[in-house]
Amino acid sequence: MSVHGHSIDDYLETIYFLAFPVGEYGPVVRDQPALSARIGEMLGVSRASVSEMMKRLENEGLVERGERKEAILTASGKEAAERVVRRHRLIECFLTQFLGYTPAEAHEQADHLGATFTDDMIERTAERLGHPERCPHGWPVNPDQERAENRDLRPLSELVVGAHATIIRLAEHDGELLHWFYDAGLTPGIGVQIAARADDGALELTVGDRSGLASESRSAVASEQAAAGLFVLPAA
Repeated sequence: MSVHGHSIDDYLETIYFLAFPVGEYGPVVRDQPALSARIGEMLGVSRASVSEMMKRLENEGLVERGERKEAILTASGKEAAERVVRRHRLIECFLTQFLGYTPAEAHEQADHLGATFTDDMIERTAERLGHPERCPHGWPVNPDQERAENRDLRPLSELVVGAHATIIRLAEHDGELLHWFYDAGLTPGIGVQIAARADDGALELTVGDRSGLASESRSAVASEQAAAGLFVLPAA
């Protein structure tokens, strides 16, 4: 069942990312809990719709409210959210490896297909894929690995001019931005260096390849929003 076009799984996934923000919704919410306004913003729904779903999630024991009325995943809610996240990433792998979808297309299709895959289908898919470690956008399939990795990653927008880094993950919540990352060749494993920063926060980048900044490196310009959606491992 859905509330105004969004299912329980959609809400659990959003609350999950707000609870562990380095990727999808960081750094903006790094110190902000999963409040109804923020959930509504990310899902594009009204606060009334969020409140309606929050009551349902509370009644089902999936979330509880904190001191600021924020949504906090219960143990069962966290387990359910992790299943949703893992399923989405495995479906993306299936779509790219077996059906020829581009990574950006796979994300959109996985949103639609998620509820159609049973737990057994997901486990069979994982086995057929050889138990991939990451989705096409660099996110670990195992949520435990994702959280362990979070402390080492930074949004590219936080780095200083001259810094070198390797792209690890791409933000997925904005479909147009995700397509832009691939069109610009800013994909997981690619090495980048910040050459300059404009007054509006845009970054001029020197972009290498998967071995780093090779002699045939090229230039790219990432808006502040785009740079904030590139999660990188800074060079030591």
